[in-house]
Amino acid sequence: MSWFPGQTINGGKYVIQDVLGQGAFGITYQAMHKTIEMPVVIKTPNLKMRKDRQYHRYVEKFIAEAKVLGRMCANPHPHIVRVTDFFEEQEEEQNIPCLVMEFVAGESLYHLVEEKGSLPESQAVEYICQVGKALAFMHQADIVHRDAHPGNIMLRDNTQAVLIDFGLAREIANRTLTSKHFASPFAPYEQMQGVRLPTVDIYCLAATLYYAITGQYPAIALDRKYHYAALEEPKQYARISSQLNSAILAGMEIEAANRPQSMQEWLKLFAGKVDTDDLSSEREIDYTILRNLLQGQQWQEADEETAKVMLQCAGREEEGYLSVEQIQNFPCRDLKTINSLWVKYSNGRFGFSVQKQIWQLYGSTMDYETECALGDRLGWRKEGKWLDYNRLSFNLNAPEGHLPFQIFSKFYWKVWLLRCGEGSAIFFSRVEMCKV
Repeated sequence: MSWFPGQTINGGKYVIQDVLGQGAFGITYQAMHKTIEMPVVIKTPNLKMRKDRQYHRYVEKFIAEAKVLGRMCANPHPHIVRVTDFFEEQEEEQNIPCLVMEFVAGESLYHLVEEKGSLPESQAVEYICQVGKALAFMHQADIVHRDAHPGNIMLRDNTQAVLIDFGLAREIANRTLTSKHFASPFAPYEQMQGVRLPTVDIYCLAATLYYAITGQYPAIALDRKYHYAALEEPKQYARISSQLNSAILAGMEIEAANRPQSMQEWLKLFAGKVDTDDLSSEREIDYTILRNLLQGQQWQEADEETAKVMLQCAGREEEGYLSVEQIQNFPCRDLKTINSLWVKYSNGRFGFSVQKQIWQLYGSTMDYETECALGDRLGWRKEGKWLDYNRLSFNLNAPEGHLPFQIFSKFYWKVWLLRCGEGSAIFFSRVEMCKV
């Protein structure tokens, strides 16, 4: 069965808009509730499964688990997708079960990491804790998700993680699949054996956290179990706390008996213990917007906000630039706050301290040649010319130390002192003196 955009079902109640995805058992559609104009997701068995002689058993399991999810909606959890309807659509003299769920607008955790790279520790932990609490809620109802991978975690407005796609009828459908289906970096090896214990979800979520924090896929469990493949520690790919590194490895122990035995136990290894951001200021500047932009990896907006708050901190909003004297006396506490936010949320790639270290590699000198070499290294110059702002790279693939940038264009020395090669020396000398 494959419905097309514009097709109406359930007596005209819903209109199909698009196919969101297909799995071993089901096909998922985006649709619209015509009466109240509410977007929804409809999941139903696909055509291939209808030809299987065990199809009726699959449908029974589909309906049984739909009922369980429906009961969960009596006490809805904010991080679990909600079931809103269930109906049967008659087609080719068969009643096709259809599960209707809320449509979560946003992107998946998988797509966020694929597009923007690894996430800062605090952001990744926040998402994983939200999903972990949802899974713990499910485990109390004797439900194991078994597929809590990044593609099944939707991010509503990039702030709220919502667990979707419960792999309905997975226990039966898995019997028709080859072992290749389980060659997933997010699945424990015992999942192939049909194990339905909370430790399966703990492994899946720990592997998902590994991916979110590093941008790398962890070693496949089957290869670790039977081919002695090594699981590289996440700290080899990202600057994370030792506590979080240990928690991820504990959740990904190859044998289930060696993992924490409950989701709550695993979350306690790191949840709520990640350092909070220091937003202190000598001039009572509010750095919340800057922090939120950096946390959301909105690099250009964060660069513009950095220039804005630094001018505000120096009381130079009307003038729109900082003089040499103001640079030399810029509050150290504020420099440290701005720098720490950039370093933290770029995983050590951007920030004044990163730029300063690169400047020091060129001998901390004060000449135009060094200024140009630094610009080349930071990606601010190309083919002997300084780049316009709109030609910079606002992503993690940019050269190390590429950002922040805009504040440098708002220094009084930008036009006349730059030619003497003193621009970087004045600013980074202040950064060095403040021990940033």
